[in-house]
Amino acid sequence: MVNKLILGDNLEILRKLDSETVDLIYLDPPFFSNRNYEVIWGDAGEIRSFQDRWSGGIEHYIAWLKERIVEMHRILKPTGSIYLHCDWHADAYIRVYILDKIFGMNNFRNEIIWSYTGRLMYSVKSFCEKHDTIYFYAKAKKHKLNEITEPIHEQDYIKMKRQEVHVDENSRRWIWGHAGKGKSHDYRIYIDEVIQKGKNLNTVWNIPIVNTSAKERIGYPTQKPEALLERIIKASSNKGDVVLDPFMGGGTTIAVAEKLGRQWIGI
Repeated sequence: MVNKLILGDNLEILRKLDSETVDLIYLDPPFFSNRNYEVIWGDAGEIRSFQDRWSGGIEHYIAWLKERIVEMHRILKPTGSIYLHCDWHADAYIRVYILDKIFGMNNFRNEIIWSYTGRLMYSVKSFCEKHDTIYFYAKAKKHKLNEITEPIHEQDYIKMKRQEVHVDENSRRWIWGHAGKGKSHDYRIYIDEVIQKGKNLNTVWNIPIVNTSAKERIGYPTQKPEALLERIIKASSNKGDVVLDPFMGGGTTIAVAEKLGRQWIGI
């Protein structure tokens, strides 16, 4: 089933997949937004649309999503992880009634905040919503998690450390690192080494949305940026691993998985 695009009800397709065969699942399901999404597609001006409306309310939505995540849990390897992308419409319900119950509270790893920029919609009654939530759960304690860093700018680093910058005999810039547990004396921190390595990720990811002039933009109304999926795939899988996206949408997950040398399944 790997490296295939499969059209159909993902519940029926998931039930056909063998247990413990997938390393990483990313899903971006409908958000319970009660909206219709439309986009003008291609040169012919064809209108394509999908609905995110639930006549049965939140209980119907949670039941619909839960039975699919039960199957996702089954097909994950013991070292596998799941990243579920949602927003304020149903995030609390998804965590409490689905993920905690299926994966267990002990296997919750992070609540990642994807903070993005874009057109602000002002309201006199609330603050502007400019983030999504991505829940990261492992199937078991021994799951994969690779070290991922992001760039750090020299001036930001110096400002954060609030220290005088020194220059050695080779014109390399450095600051003092202070002795702590296991260190007998202060030591030099070379700024170029810090910049080259980057800084470890925290749980707030500032990644721009796919803007209208971006090369990767295909016009899909809820398209996610490649940089977001690249970070997830690099963090929780290795080359040759199987990545599954059961709500494939615009196809960003499998496009990035292919570039990064992973096997993939898109539904």
